Amino acid sequence: MHPPESSSFERCIGFGWCSGCRIYSGDMVSVHHERVLVDALASLSADDRERLLHKEAALIDYLDSRGLGRH
Repeated sequence: MHPPESSSFERCIGFGWCSGCRIYSGDMVSVHHERVLVDALASLSADDRERLLHKEAALIDYLDSRGLGRH
């Protein structure tokens, strides 16, 4: 979310959700600068990526449909 030179570089948006009850929440989380995060939207076209980034419910549905919320 933030470029490496930013003082907020180690902050990103974290989502948690329940697939069963469809309740989700988002928050700012701290991620150590040495940890590499995978971009779950990297394979999408620019239009599809933009659509999901502007609709949290659609983003959660997309991630959930790919099993990305399960641990």
